[in-house]
Amino acid sequence: MARIVMKFGGTSMAGTERIRRVARIVQRQQAAGHEVAVVVSAMAGETDRLVNFCREANPLYDPAEYDVVVASGEQVTSGLLAMHLQALGCKARSWLGWQLPIHTDDAHSKARIEGIDAEALLASMASGEIAVIPGFQGVSDKGRITTLGRGGSDTSAVAVAAAVKADRCDIYTDVDGVYTTDPRIVAKARKLKNVTYEEMLELASVGSKVLQTRSVSLAMKEGVRVQVLSSFIDDDAPAADTIPGTMIVSDEELEGLDMERQLITGIAADKNEAKVTLTRIADRPGAVAAIFGPLAAANINVDMIIQNIAKDKGETDVTFTVPISDLARTQALLEERKDTIGYYRMLANSKVAKISVVGVGMRSHAGVAATMFRSLADRGINIQAITTSEIKVSVLIDEDETELAVRVLHTAYEMDGE
Repeated sequence: MARIVMKFGGTSMAGTERIRRVARIVQRQQAAGHEVAVVVSAMAGETDRLVNFCREANPLYDPAEYDVVVASGEQVTSGLLAMHLQALGCKARSWLGWQLPIHTDDAHSKARIEGIDAEALLASMASGEIAVIPGFQGVSDKGRITTLGRGGSDTSAVAVAAAVKADRCDIYTDVDGVYTTDPRIVAKARKLKNVTYEEMLELASVGSKVLQTRSVSLAMKEGVRVQVLSSFIDDDAPAADTIPGTMIVSDEELEGLDMERQLITGIAADKNEAKVTLTRIADRPGAVAAIFGPLAAANINVDMIIQNIAKDKGETDVTFTVPISDLARTQALLEERKDTIGYYRMLANSKVAKISVVGVGMRSHAGVAATMFRSLADRGINIQAITTSEIKVSVLIDEDETELAVRVLHTAYEMDGE
């Protein structure tokens, strides 16, 4: 018998028939003798609808009241799933974020989980009751409902799994695992049996939409084994642990599972970044801090950063990327501080894409970056910026060449399947 936390996303919960299907999947896990808790997202599109209500009510809405509104989407699906499970003869009940409780800080709309009181939940699961928990929400120490930000249900599921010391956390999505790249771009993309936390964290951070970055980071920190599966399976499908999804585990565990791992695990593309260049900045101590300090204070995440070699006049250009959604705020902040920073011109380009190759095999193999640069050059794809880490190489290119670049690299690293 295992203790399992199952998580179902918005597309899996989109309507009565799909919720009924989810209930049958959950029922099979319990029938196999497992202790089960389920974390659910709001129905697909529901959170966007609720956010629009908030904006219509007051464009400068109170974040605390915003959380009250948008958290209701998951409350609905948790109650509905509990009802469907009861209709199948299962013992089930919903546990809202404040009932467990799931403790968070008070950063409304982007709260972080600080801890979960799991005693009552464990007792419920041990008694054979299926616990249904709305993802994406918690409660602050002031007693106010909080939400975790977009994709927060994945984080909720991993946090619950860590709190109850689950054997694994099964995350059901509209895809049946993690692929070497987006199958919609490369038809020969292959599904991966196993991926390390580090690889998945890099893939999630550079554009892979399978899992949310915070959830992978938490899984790695807490040692939670995560399995990615599809909920869109036949009614007579086998139990989750026999379905060929993708298991996300520690590097040490993967070494025991796969002795001959591939050099590159995956290729990701992200079109949600914008490039900003500030020209003719004085090459002096503190100049770069004057740029990125205000952006950090405004919670704007900066990704790729390149500073050119100083020119004859002691001036340099600085290029960096930010999420497209933060481009307007970035420009406004930098314009306000133009005299303090001392730049000549600010250039912005939102028509770019970041292409990344990821794999722990890079640690022990040379030439990964060279293969990437040569393959793109051979197809006439210009590289605008480069960043690297121990297991990742990312380049910035023109947005129109995204799909071509992914296909070229997938072939160059011999990742094409049958």
